[in-house]
Amino acid sequence: MKKIYGSAADALEGVLFDGMFIAAGGFGLCGIPELLLDAIKDAGTKDLTFASNNAGVDDFGIGILLQTRQVKKMISSYVGENAEFMRQYLSGELELEFNPQGTLAERMRAAGCGIPGFYTKTGVGTVIADGKEHKDFPTGPDGAPETYIMETGLFADLAIVKAWKADATGNLVFRKTARNFNPPAAMCGKICVAEVEEIVPTGSLDPDTIHLPGIYVHRVIQGEHEKRIEQRTTRAA
Repeated sequence: MKKIYGSAADALEGVLFDGMFIAAGGFGLCGIPELLLDAIKDAGTKDLTFASNNAGVDDFGIGILLQTRQVKKMISSYVGENAEFMRQYLSGELELEFNPQGTLAERMRAAGCGIPGFYTKTGVGTVIADGKEHKDFPTGPDGAPETYIMETGLFADLAIVKAWKADATGNLVFRKTARNFNPPAAMCGKICVAEVEEIVPTGSLDPDTIHLPGIYVHRVIQGEHEKRIEQRTTRAA
């Protein structure tokens, strides 16, 4: 099965459609699948729902799709650092479903494992729990009942992720904090497209260093990537 494609546009050909649900890796400006996001922008696909920790910044990451009004809903944990994101949400132009970061990651991972739902204490007693099933389990001291809420798995039409290295079978290695939400996002997509900095020969990756098995990855592209610093901090000389 061919997994290596020549460009982001080629890798997304026949995959995109209006109204689709996309899971995207990245955290802040780290590990963002920027080439694939640019290709989605160029394709003009609209009415998109994105599950992603955040939406990058105004001119980078998912932020470029907010500028072109291609996103109708975000499932996210953080909305800061992006003025257009905040503006659209506060003006009612953009639907937003808040998720605690751990819950969002687990919703992606659960879907990738075929788990339709799970219980968590995170969010109990807050607006996060509104409208969700509550259930008591004997998990407290001496078996005392504690309340949990049901969260559902996120089954996406497409997952787009950024990795450091891949081989021709789609095995992925992430570099440091760029690993972030990328593995669980990759797991939950019916189709996963990964962009990488380097493609290495099959068999050259130590199996113990592979962060995501190629069984989850359907298409891979290689390209040049911009390395941004979100908050530059320096000390006086």
